Amino acid sequence: MGVSLGGLVPVNEIEIGQLAGRRIAIDTFNTLYQFLSIIRDRFTGEPLRDSSGRITSHLSGLFYRTARLLENSIQPVFVFDGEPPPFKKETTSARAEARRDAEAKWREAVEKGEAAKVMRYAMASSRLTDDMIEESKTLLELMGVSWVQAPSEGEAEAVHLLNTGKVWAVGSQDWDSVLFGAKRLVRNLTISERRKVPGKEKHIVVKPELVELNNLLKTLGISQEQLICLGILIGTDYNPGGVKGIGPKTALKVVKEKGTFDGIFSGIRWEFDVSPHEIFEFFKNPPVGDVELKNRRMDAGRLADFMEGRDFSRERIENTIKKFAGKSGGAGSSGLGRFFVS
Repeated sequence: MGVSLGGLVPVNEIEIGQLAGRRIAIDTFNTLYQFLSIIRDRFTGEPLRDSSGRITSHLSGLFYRTARLLENSIQPVFVFDGEPPPFKKETTSARAEARRDAEAKWREAVEKGEAAKVMRYAMASSRLTDDMIEESKTLLELMGVSWVQAPSEGEAEAVHLLNTGKVWAVGSQDWDSVLFGAKRLVRNLTISERRKVPGKEKHIVVKPELVELNNLLKTLGISQEQLICLGILIGTDYNPGGVKGIGPKTALKVVKEKGTFDGIFSGIRWEFDVSPHEIFEFFKNPPVGDVELKNRRMDAGRLADFMEGRDFSRERIENTIKKFAGKSGGAGSSGLGRFFVS
């Protein structure tokens, strides 16, 4: 979920071609949850499954989305979450309970034939399991795409990759990256310009958005430390909902008037177990790992075998591989000439 800065943050729509040749660190969990939510039967709400009953929505989304990025010469680096900070447990537990409640309502809506509610509750019930995470890592390796295991929050690690010069931007729908100090954030990192509105039979036009931290801070007239305070007031993963009665515009006013951390949070009615200072320090100095990005080589044969083993069309997989092979900016391939017959 993350902090909600929409409406305050200046964004620039860009064309996908402007990202060609760029290496972008992608918040993997955020991305996989998108796929698990939207790749579902629109009548029953059921996720995509293979003949063994295994959910494959995440693999479908990850393969075809990554293939399109590679085809457009964008080099993704997928960052997987590690152990969350102890004070996130309450949020994690609340989300798990919300998913269980949504699943019960989803099943009830299916039984009653309430089509409008089926997809809404089905999407909200999505769960990402350890098996799905391992399958995703395997898929990326077979595609020749780099992935990184974060010691803690994936977005913090992605920002570390960015600020140490290993990637050009962070790719995520959440705004938390800028609280962690991301110089550049790319939202709506998708090749398709049309996106279906959840639960409705219509599409909207979306384009990638580039958020630059320096421009953001200059426009709002605040510092990076004040931006973190702003996020905490509005609400983060560590204090969902934020301070009661304080929305984005009021939060910005408070931050600019009070200035310092102590001034901002003095007199604020704080109703969370974790202190605002602890959250502030976590955004300032999150646990990160110094990793070297590995140059992986695609194994087209094993990749096709892996996807076919999950009931994906081998012909379609092979045709997709042909489109992005050689365009991944150094990812390479293994035996492509022997694998494809002209």
